[in-house]
Amino acid sequence: MAIRRWALITSAAAVLGLAVATGDASPLTTTNVLTFSGDVGLPGVTLARGNYVFEVYDLNPAIVRVLSRDRSRVYFTGFTQHVARPATIDPDRTVTFAETPRGVPPRIQTWYPVGTASGRQFIYPEATR
Repeated sequence: MAIRRWALITSAAAVLGLAVATGDASPLTTTNVLTFSGDVGLPGVTLARGNYVFEVYDLNPAIVRVLSRDRSRVYFTGFTQHVARPATIDPDRTVTFAETPRGVPPRIQTWYPVGTASGRQFIYPEATR
């Protein structure tokens, strides 16, 4: 029992040390700053026009996090699906939008990190599709 507890504490300390040591310039994340000229939607949140940090963790690329430009506020953390960038989408395009009813901010369907051939598709609840 004591050995198992020690291993758990050691593992937690190693993960904590890794998180502290890597900071914002971590090679463990893919990060882009995106600017929106109007409101846009993500699952469970509407982002007002402005600049936002989008990041995907290379250790678990299914998780995307969206933060304020200064990283002081997290707006979204959630699972996404890996998708290939269709050949018909311009390589410089970073997001695609889903159709929404009139008066509803457009929803970000997929984020394609700059310089990648694939993207992260956001998962919306059935009721909002």
